[in-house]
Amino acid sequence: MAKDLVSFQLVKFLEARGVDHIFGLCGHTLIAFLDALKESKIRYISVRHEQIAAHAADGYSRGRGCQVPGVVMTHLGPGMTNAATGVAEAGLNSIPMVVIAGDVPTCYFGRHPHQEVNMHSDASQYEIYRPFVKRAWRVDRPELLPEVMDKAFRLAVTGRPGPVLVDIPMDIFEMEVDTRFFEQRIDNFPELPRPALGEKAAEEIAAMLAEAESPVLYPGGGVISSGASQALTELASFLDIPVLYTLMGKGAIPDDDPHAVGMTGFWGTEFNNTLAMNADVIMAVGTRLSEADCSSWYQGETFDIPPTKLIHIDINQEEIGRNFKTEIGAICDAKLALEEILAAAKRKYPAGVKRPETLSRIAEAKKAYRETLVGAQKSEQFPMRPERILKELRDALPRDGFVVADVGWNKNGVGQQFDIYEPGTFVAPGGLCTMGYGPSAALGVKIANPDKKVVALIGDGGMGTNVSPFATAAVDGVAVVWVVMNNCAFGTIAGLEGQHYDHQFGTTFTRGGKPYSPDFAAIGEAYGIRGRRITRACDFKPALEEALASDEPCVIDVRMENAPVVTWGCWNINDMYRRRGEEKPWRQWQWEDVEPWYMKELREQKSKAREASKAVQAGKRLKAPR
Repeated sequence: MAKDLVSFQLVKFLEARGVDHIFGLCGHTLIAFLDALKESKIRYISVRHEQIAAHAADGYSRGRGCQVPGVVMTHLGPGMTNAATGVAEAGLNSIPMVVIAGDVPTCYFGRHPHQEVNMHSDASQYEIYRPFVKRAWRVDRPELLPEVMDKAFRLAVTGRPGPVLVDIPMDIFEMEVDTRFFEQRIDNFPELPRPALGEKAAEEIAAMLAEAESPVLYPGGGVISSGASQALTELASFLDIPVLYTLMGKGAIPDDDPHAVGMTGFWGTEFNNTLAMNADVIMAVGTRLSEADCSSWYQGETFDIPPTKLIHIDINQEEIGRNFKTEIGAICDAKLALEEILAAAKRKYPAGVKRPETLSRIAEAKKAYRETLVGAQKSEQFPMRPERILKELRDALPRDGFVVADVGWNKNGVGQQFDIYEPGTFVAPGGLCTMGYGPSAALGVKIANPDKKVVALIGDGGMGTNVSPFATAAVDGVAVVWVVMNNCAFGTIAGLEGQHYDHQFGTTFTRGGKPYSPDFAAIGEAYGIRGRRITRACDFKPALEEALASDEPCVIDVRMENAPVVTWGCWNINDMYRRRGEEKPWRQWQWEDVEPWYMKELREQKSKAREASKAVQAGKRLKAPR
């Protein structure tokens, strides 16, 4: 009977499952695991904070098309709580991840061993993760670990992908067990069929789309993670249907495709939201139809459902009908669904459908919108206009380069006005919207794609949350280029506070009454990477091109005007803010049929929106009111 330490057998299992990188931070509960990992072909990426490990593992999975889980190693107690934000971000973004956490020895459960979490039950730290992981296991017997690891890797990537936690008491790593337990599971790779749509449903949906007057395709992040982008693009072309998308769906269709329109919702353009509102049929695929993309679900802002008929396809049954009345709901894989609908459309309408007027309006609207940006994109002012930063980044970055965003201008502005051409090359925290996501996630994206250019667009608020990704990049030679869009503020929140309360208390960075910021370029150099601080607008693009050509990690700190992202949609927090003594309309529940939400003005707006929809269907172009 062959025996070996659990730690070494676990590493062998991970190698067999194709794990080639683990992101983590050490702790006394993990030393035995590190000892086994030392001789492995798995590359261990050591970070300086556990949240960095989680975000980097998230970025790594996205950089691999979400086809493999990122793997995180973390210590118990503060290690797990530090990592929790990054794991929760992955959970809300449907990113597969396996978290391996050390725990107190089984023989000391409940006795207050060092760093035990036991306020409500003994050794209960793993329960912290329950709200945002698909499953949390604590393994109390070594013979059970192979079974749990097998389940964990399968669960992370099936159904709606997401993170799982395997919590392992430290003495389990040190135990010797019969190798047969791991051997029974090490090659357990069943072919797992994905749920399909079915021929009848596919034909019904194809007919609805083909025969609609103003149909819209509406992909979310699930289209990208399932590998459905090609099928989406082909369906849009075959039936000449415009494609709007969610923030997480950006890149599902190339932005220079004539059918690609843009992002909807609070940060969508007026044309995009109007097109969505005037649609008679919308097919949403791989999206939760969440708040920012849907203008807080207010009718007549982005969508008008009903009378618009909604087809909703998602891998998660809980999303169908959650936020809007749904005409047809389907629980299936996005790629299979789009391929089946495309095949049905080709059988039923072999010549396809042509909508030249629609494509012409899209082209005109995109051209008109771009023209509104030209002045800011060419401005020589300093601090720079954010539009110029984005324009020059797009000019310098290869078509297949990655942009990793954080929160604020670098996420919302990119979603609105920065073209993405390849699926999965726009990486952003769309679920939990964690400030500080981008600097760390970019590490994982670059490690997954060493031959591609990776730029992290970060605000100074986000960069200031944790600069130690610079250390990991220096040690491991991870050639990310960080561009710090530095407006000396938590810019988005400062803008909201200024808009509603006429001050920016607690949201801007000042010292002695003047804008303040550390020199992030100097910080990068202190960590051992290249740094460049921009002092003139004309210097930014050459510095960026030089950094990309160097294939070395580099941080570029560029001062930027604290200008708001222009918005046309609605976010209901703007209806909630009010100063003391201020009287203003109060909209909170989109379905509430009592005053003051259904005011006369809103009734008139809805009526005009429906009239505009009918006019568009008749071939007339009317501008629908917001």
